[in-house]
Amino acid sequence: MSARALEPRPLRSRRLDLLGCPVDPFTSREVLDEVQQAIERRDRKCVIHFVNGNKIAQAHEDPEMREILWRGDLVLADGQPLLPMARLLGLEIPERIDGIGLMEKLLRLADERRYRVFLLGARQDVLEACVANIRRRHPRLIIAGQRNGYFQEAELPEIVDEINAARPDLLFIGIGSPIKERLADRWRDRIEAPVIQGVGGSFDVIAGMVRRAPVWMQRVGLEWFYRVLQEPKRMFWRYLKTNTQCLALFARALLSRTLGWKTA
Repeated sequence: MSARALEPRPLRSRRLDLLGCPVDPFTSREVLDEVQQAIERRDRKCVIHFVNGNKIAQAHEDPEMREILWRGDLVLADGQPLLPMARLLGLEIPERIDGIGLMEKLLRLADERRYRVFLLGARQDVLEACVANIRRRHPRLIIAGQRNGYFQEAELPEIVDEINAARPDLLFIGIGSPIKERLADRWRDRIEAPVIQGVGGSFDVIAGMVRRAPVWMQRVGLEWFYRVLQEPKRMFWRYLKTNTQCLALFARALLSRTLGWKTA
């Protein structure tokens, strides 16, 4: 891991190492407080990433992704199974904080505090429907700008200039992994928004194009299975592979902890 990846930041004081990936054991209330301070004080950048079983498997296959996660200012557990897994490894994560759940909390905060929001990602029709629903639900919130997620890498400097010209307090990147993490990491110092959160397919959900799993499935850690049911051809093999990889990493770590086995 690079020296930059280990550079200390104030938000990392309680950071955990879960199967080689960082997790900040914050409550939702603490995260909202950190975001509000970052916006009000303008004295630090707050780039927010999320970790779940798929991301853990991805990080073990891609060292660049692992370093990007460790450079994040807040890395949160977006996966209910991670909580009991962490507990069995002697780590305590107070709650699951998922990407769209946090986005909705931040939108409510932006509505209360009249923060400026920029949305980057999704198809144009999805983005427009997402923006319309946000405005309907949060009439005091300021949509400072929006841009769909279909662009070439060469266009990114121009897009960053467009974001900065809108003067947002919050930038939501509605693009899939690993692109959203790489974009936020690479451009964090050029993007002037104090808070950057990758939200994946959340724009589709807010737009009403995709349904979330029922609450009971979210609580028992089966949200991934609901996604498989919605898109079996695309999601089945992806989750079979990454869930198996994550469980194998967990089993090795648990054996190492309980039996003192070397797993390297």
